[in-house]
Amino acid sequence: MVDREWIIKKVLAVLSMLVVVGILLIVVFVTKAALPVITKVGLFNLFSSNWYPPTGHYGIMIFIVGTLLTTVGGLLIGAPLALGTALFLTEMAPRRAATIVTRGVEVLAGIPSIVLGWLGLIILLPWIKALTRTGGTGIFAASIILGIMVMPTITTIAKDALETVPADYRLGSIGLGATRWQTTWRVTLPAAKSGIIVAVILGMGRAIGETMAVALVIGPATSYAKGLFSPTHTLTTKMLMEMGESSGIQRSALFFMALVLLLIAIALIALIRVASRKKAYAR
Repeated sequence: MVDREWIIKKVLAVLSMLVVVGILLIVVFVTKAALPVITKVGLFNLFSSNWYPPTGHYGIMIFIVGTLLTTVGGLLIGAPLALGTALFLTEMAPRRAATIVTRGVEVLAGIPSIVLGWLGLIILLPWIKALTRTGGTGIFAASIILGIMVMPTITTIAKDALETVPADYRLGSIGLGATRWQTTWRVTLPAAKSGIIVAVILGMGRAIGETMAVALVIGPATSYAKGLFSPTHTLTTKMLMEMGESSGIQRSALFFMALVLLLIAIALIALIRVASRKKAYAR
């Protein structure tokens, strides 16, 4: 008689290995495509600020800085809103209000990025332009869009982290005479710190990899941002703009950008693993 449990285990093992193989193939493909520009131009020149393919210059530092600025800006806007929403849902909201807000967060998470980018293009940019007397595009507009996009991710994970804090912690704090806010600030948040850090890191990964929404509001311009309201480029937007008409070394340079993004994603996953391990040890 066939052991069904054994068959299920083998099938799941094969499926798991397919995922691993798929990831390895992606890494190999991107690395192979990026090797020509690495060997011909060199890493030192690749991490310069001079991007002008007609003369053989493929420095990507402008785009790395643009990526970091928009990501940090998006987190500065989205993370506090997300954490406040998570605290409201877990610590203060009545059941009906919590249900409504939770559904709203879920709907926001399901809105396609191109829709948010389009709304930013036709609503946000004219508003910024009228308010600041600039072109409207730039780091500030991209940060607002990214803040909206990362908020559902951070909210959901932070909410789960806050809900895992044992009720005894809260009851003990209140029993000692602490107010609700003191309990939240000095007991609940520190206990859920590792989970909140994981939420922010995942939100960071979401912001770093965003393409279309950012491309619609950031400019673009192949130069460093001179301020919050000046256009620039990110790694993803540069790849989007030039991949279709590139070839040769220029195409390889765009794949090198993809490799840099891939390494950033791997580093973020490693940070998540470290934070999760610290959370497990704390328990």
